[in-house]
Amino acid sequence: MKYIKRTVLTLFILGFLTPFGVLAYYLYAYEYDISKLVDYKPPLTSIIYDKNGEKIANVFYKHNRFYASFEEIPPRIVEALVAIEDTTFFEHPGINVDAIFRAVLKVLKAGKAVEGASTITQQLVKNILLTREKKLSRKIKEAIYSIKIEQALTKEEILERYLNEIYYGHGYYGIKTASYGYFHKKLEDLTLKEMAILVGLPKAPSTYAPTKNYEISMGRANRVIERMHVLGWIDEATYTSSMAELPKVYDDTLTKNRAPFIVDEVARIMKSKGINDFRTGGYEVYTTIDLRLQNAAIESLKFAYDEALQRAQEYKEKDLEKLKKAQESGDEEFEVQDVNISQLNGALVSIDSATGDILAIVGSVDYTKSSFNRATQGQRQPGSAFKPFIYQVAVDLGYSGATKLIDIAKTYEYEKDGEEMKWRPKNYEKDYKGLVPLREALVHSRNLATINLVNELGLNNLYNELKKFQIKNLPHDLSLSLGTMSMSPLELAKYYTAFSNYGVIVEPNLIISIDKDSNTIYEKKDQAQQVTLPTQSFIMTSVLMDVVKRGTGRRAGVKGIELAGKTGTTNNNVDAWFAGYSPTIETIVWFGNDDNTPMYAKETGGRVAGPAFSKYYEHVLDLYPQVKREFDVPDGIIEVKIDNEKEYFSDISKPPRVEAEVNSREELLW
Repeated sequence: MKYIKRTVLTLFILGFLTPFGVLAYYLYAYEYDISKLVDYKPPLTSIIYDKNGEKIANVFYKHNRFYASFEEIPPRIVEALVAIEDTTFFEHPGINVDAIFRAVLKVLKAGKAVEGASTITQQLVKNILLTREKKLSRKIKEAIYSIKIEQALTKEEILERYLNEIYYGHGYYGIKTASYGYFHKKLEDLTLKEMAILVGLPKAPSTYAPTKNYEISMGRANRVIERMHVLGWIDEATYTSSMAELPKVYDDTLTKNRAPFIVDEVARIMKSKGINDFRTGGYEVYTTIDLRLQNAAIESLKFAYDEALQRAQEYKEKDLEKLKKAQESGDEEFEVQDVNISQLNGALVSIDSATGDILAIVGSVDYTKSSFNRATQGQRQPGSAFKPFIYQVAVDLGYSGATKLIDIAKTYEYEKDGEEMKWRPKNYEKDYKGLVPLREALVHSRNLATINLVNELGLNNLYNELKKFQIKNLPHDLSLSLGTMSMSPLELAKYYTAFSNYGVIVEPNLIISIDKDSNTIYEKKDQAQQVTLPTQSFIMTSVLMDVVKRGTGRRAGVKGIELAGKTGTTNNNVDAWFAGYSPTIETIVWFGNDDNTPMYAKETGGRVAGPAFSKYYEHVLDLYPQVKREFDVPDGIIEVKIDNEKEYFSDISKPPRVEAEVNSREELLW
């Protein structure tokens, strides 16, 4: 009998000490690195905003998480969480000893691993430092980790990490993210019922998701509120009103990307600045984009694209009719133009002329079909859209809109790869005018007049003068006259600010500032360079206004606002451009086939790109009716009537002598 008593006592002591022995074994047998929780740096969502503070997109990798400091978290959320998950949280050292023993007894009784009650600290450890496997060894490690965490962190720090780490369903990590997602509210604006919904979610995010199982979710929230009432943490009135509340839940997504081309471009810029954790670093990027104009640009480009497809179908039908007639008449030489319409695409970029701030970027007619950004990455020849730079050089050297240019055909001989070559350029209209005013030469995009102007100025002299515009890859031959260099629409937009910004070129900007952890780590710096005088630039603007009013850019015009610009069409209609501006906004439109094959023969810059430009400015007037509509005339501009038409001169581009004498006499008579 005495032996039995000793045996029972020994077993009892062993049974009592065994858990502590096991704990001691795991405590000394394993390394317990808690730095991941102590130095808690979870992947955070970055946010991109437009110029008006509207959210463009949330950008993240795997985990969509907005961080909330403990100070941001309402005390009611803490109370609700502790009430339903861990009532003794503020008293225990990281583990609930009673719960641990109950878990051990369950294991012994069941003969297999089952889940025991976990403290908030243990849940945090399980989510970050351990797996979710149901093994006794994992449970023991969890307890040890929890004790160590409680020694290293305050209760408030543990709660902060928990509420930012836990998954709340619907792709939302952290309670701040879930608050924005489910209720479109800041944490401070949540009702008690909404808080209860959120703190009740982590137990089973899919089951309790209010977007999927609203009634079940409300039931779980009610249990949270009831528990708070039982503990005496809320009064009867609060309990009653909260139990009856049925909050509105949103089933949309915070990951919605409202301007994918902008997001891609921001990502490229961030990388170029050495910021490689853009999708996990929790940055706030404030851009120059106007979301309303961005949407207007998308619609405008699509409008012109659809029109081009419709014309292409008409061209094809007419060609087939002509082919049929040719075959009937025995004409075997007639050929139908082979155009791959599926390759047609376009791009549009719009900027604030004075600051260079990019207001809209559209890199293709449909991002879902092609995410390649032709507006910033495409390299195409501007064709005649480059001519204004040549004419600006001439104006800066004293030419005016009234200066006569030679518009006649000429054959140019040159050597290429040791072989004698001949070049006989033509006008688009396949005619020539003899002598033509500079204004008319540019308004109607006369190739021969432009080439002869280049010869008159001198190729080397022109080449040196063009350097002030910062244009890259200029060809050092007469092909310069026809815009044969390559550039992106955004690059052309930069160069065109020389006209739209009264002689001052500004560097395009997409990002205003970048913030991280409430600190500004980048702020844009405006870069500007004066390349010509306001008077000389305005003379060019006056000519480009006529391009829109009565020249090759007539389809780009919009009633109620002054617009200036230039069409561009390269050889065989490979590229079609319209580059232009209003008194405050500059816009470049490009269309062409992605494989560099020709479009239909009649698809010029005015016909294809002009309508997109026009439609865009119609949107501008609708969205911003107060926008500036007339160009300012700089001091120093002299207005003279020649053949009943206005012409503009300056101290550099002087009026014709006869007109000057007439004007002086008229002034004296007056």
